[in-house]
Amino acid sequence: MLASLEGLDHVVVMTGDLDRAADGWRRLGFTLSPRGTHSEHVGTANYTIMLGPDYVELLGILRDTPLNAPGRAFLQRRGEGIERVAFTTGDAAQGVAALRDMGVTAIGPVEFSRPVELPGGGDGEAAFSVFHWPFEERPGDLRIFACQHRTRDNVWIPELQRHENTATRIRRVEIIASDPGAAARHLARLIDGEVVADGDGGFDVPTAAGRGVLRFVSQAAFRARYGALASGALPEQGAAALVLGVADLSAAARAAGVAGAATGTAAGTAPVTVAAARSNGVMLVFEPD
Repeated sequence: MLASLEGLDHVVVMTGDLDRAADGWRRLGFTLSPRGTHSEHVGTANYTIMLGPDYVELLGILRDTPLNAPGRAFLQRRGEGIERVAFTTGDAAQGVAALRDMGVTAIGPVEFSRPVELPGGGDGEAAFSVFHWPFEERPGDLRIFACQHRTRDNVWIPELQRHENTATRIRRVEIIASDPGAAARHLARLIDGEVVADGDGGFDVPTAAGRGVLRFVSQAAFRARYGALASGALPEQGAAALVLGVADLSAAARAAGVAGAATGTAAGTAPVTVAAARSNGVMLVFEPD
């Protein structure tokens, strides 16, 4: 892996109506952070769903700024869904230098923050330093960036990591690509990673031990795996599914309720899947962890 990268950090789900999106994810059994507002030059607001080593970020646009132009373009081009993923970095400046040595011009580091409501009362701050790969470097139309958490304890708050659906971590992000092998190799080159064939026509790019894997698949393979749950419109390229590990699959099924459907045949172990139309363009899959 590229110097300073430590594995998958979070996924960014772009939404057209942030508060409505938050209500929908709550109904699926997630505990959400209070709404946060980023620094003025970023122009966005968010809710986070904190897991173990990683998290999901629901992101909405408050005002147009140069920094959120790619997110706005994504909403116009595709609609809601996973627009980009972040890797954890221990040193954003070191990551920028490492990319420069590879001949890649990074964007950043960019510093920003948001207020945080602390448990038991009081306010804190979540501060970040991030860098982006160039906009044109989008394997499978997925943007990538890296995030240094300068105030980690104000983000991974224990009370926010307990979910009715028992979600524990991101196991996998599944990305549709017209040429899955080429897209996986593209990502691996950008992060100095490796590609592993998944044995079912897909190609995995691991990010670190115990951290999420990025899997590239064809649209046909994605439809074959999920059947009727993937019957709606799918992107020609782009992140389509978020696979989360859960401690209790039965609890995940109860939390998903009528939105969820079991996929597979083994009772009690079959993943529970929520169609993308019910979760802001993201197919959610709960698997035993």
